[in-house]
Amino acid sequence: MSKRTLLYILGAALLFSAAPVVSGAGNTGAAQSSSTSTSAKKKKKTASSKKSKVKSQAAPTPDRIKEIQAALQKDGSYEGEPTGKWDAATVDAMKKYQDKIGVSPTGKIDAVSLNKLGLGSDTAGKGAPVPAASTSPAAADHATKQ
Repeated sequence: MSKRTLLYILGAALLFSAAPVVSGAGNTGAAQSSSTSTSAKKKKKTASSKKSKVKSQAAPTPDRIKEIQAALQKDGSYEGEPTGKWDAATVDAMKKYQDKIGVSPTGKIDAVSLNKLGLGSDTAGKGAPVPAASTSPAAADHATKQ
């Protein structure tokens, strides 16, 4: 038997015996006696169900696209009337605008471009708030005693 085959067999044995499978009632003994193929199927279902819970970003509504097109039109990057459809002309206008403001011209909607157009939120692209250091005399006195 070659070393490679022996390592595969040893790895497989360790894989299936490393962690006990817990049954619904919390009994590990009864669950360990079940077949390994059943536990492998359960693991596959759990892994795939976690992936499906991830939500993607929602597409902008036609009204929101019209707002973006109007802002690009006001800037001079978009020609024509806002249609509410994210078409090739809108992508080209967004690329043109992004190049103008110094952002990578992807043609996709991003927080920086929306903020520069005046359509973004005040908190877009910023991290979580950091608590300010206290300047009260009591806090300063407490810090020096420690």
